[in-house]
Amino acid sequence: MAAVGWGCALLALLLAAAGGAAALGRPSPVRVLSDGTWRELLHGEWMVEFYAPWCPACQSLQPEWEKFAEWGEDLDVNIAKVDVTEQPGLSGRFVITALPTIYHCKDGEFRKYQGARTKTDFINFISDQEWKSIEPVSSWFGPSSFLMSSMSALFQLSMWIRHCHGYLTESVGIPAWGSYAIFALATLFSGLILGLMMVFLADCLCPSKKHRPPQYPYSKKLAPESAHLLKKLDEEQEADEEDISDDEAEDKEESDRNSSPNAVRQRPVNPAVTADKS
Repeated sequence: MAAVGWGCALLALLLAAAGGAAALGRPSPVRVLSDGTWRELLHGEWMVEFYAPWCPACQSLQPEWEKFAEWGEDLDVNIAKVDVTEQPGLSGRFVITALPTIYHCKDGEFRKYQGARTKTDFINFISDQEWKSIEPVSSWFGPSSFLMSSMSALFQLSMWIRHCHGYLTESVGIPAWGSYAIFALATLFSGLILGLMMVFLADCLCPSKKHRPPQYPYSKKLAPESAHLLKKLDEEQEADEEDISDDEAEDKEESDRNSSPNAVRQRPVNPAVTADKS
């Protein structure tokens, strides 16, 4: 009898171990998004969690999020998560300022979830369509907009600079001030190159007026008539200038004649010389 009891207990332990192994081997229903796959959010209905492994609130949310993901197929909603430490571009694209942050996505419209963080609340949010009462994010600030794409690139650049700084200080052995100096010189050099490129493009698109030949809009249609008219105007102007110069010369000659002294001057006569002669 005792042997039978021990056999039943052993069988129960084996079944429990098998069930646990099956549960551990079963893949998680939560999908992992990255910079290359985030555009899947633009189609269908999604619930996305942005988290970080070191965040205590994120760690406490993970069990509820996994349980909620098991209902994804029944609710016809995709459950996903994004590790902001591994995907800084998505962190900038969605402007993640607090952790964890949850977004609801429906056919390209994005809404931030602000409710309680339990499995039941998540299920009711989808089944009762509570998301309709939330104002969607403006298209100007949507993840697919140009502004948020630029923000994503900026976040990726900052993470790349951080990795480079760590490599220079830890692997190469350069002091921190030396790494800062390298980045400062690189920034100045890149700014100089971009400035020269902008000046070159501006000069090509909008050349200076000094080098631009004079343009006459009607020169092609009225070329002979315009040339004849210009020639006639030049001749009349030259004739007027000659008449003015002749009049000025005559006026000058007359004024000289009036202002000059008599051509024959009378010499003063000495009275003594006149008496001797007589």
